[in-house]
Amino acid sequence: MANQENLIQLYSTKILGLASDMPHIGRLPRPNASVTRRSTLCGSTVTVDILSQDGKVIDFAQEVKACALGQAAATIFGRQIIGLTFVQIETARDELQAMLMSAGPIPKAPFTDFEILTPAMEYKNRHASIMLVLEATAEACAISNTTRTVSYTHLRAHETRGNL
Repeated sequence: MANQENLIQLYSTKILGLASDMPHIGRLPRPNASVTRRSTLCGSTVTVDILSQDGKVIDFAQEVKACALGQAAATIFGRQIIGLTFVQIETARDELQAMLMSAGPIPKAPFTDFEILTPAMEYKNRHASIMLVLEATAEACAISNTTRTVSYTHLRAHETRGNL
């Protein structure tokens, strides 16, 4: 009975609500980096596009095909990502992973909303789906960091003139 109650808590109304309210859905027209990650365990797939400048995310888009937990994680993450540094994104990924896998503390602000996913700690088969968007974004940041960073304003000016 307790296990059934835990499963119900895992898919709470709040988690389902988050899953249905995901921001930044779609693709960016000219990202600095795009990464697709797939969980072989559950089949969830996430594609993220980032546009960065000076080590910060200035635009973001995501396509998420995942369970409600993966979608809820993408919603929480997507609400906070614009303006974050690459280091903050890597820290959020590491803190969420520690919370899920080692019963570590809830990630620090601005990611304290990940607390809602604490019931998933005991369901290791759900961890990959939850982590996908953060892992894909951290990888995109690493790629963006190794390539030439293009100003969003500069791109917009060229698009307006038809130069791209």
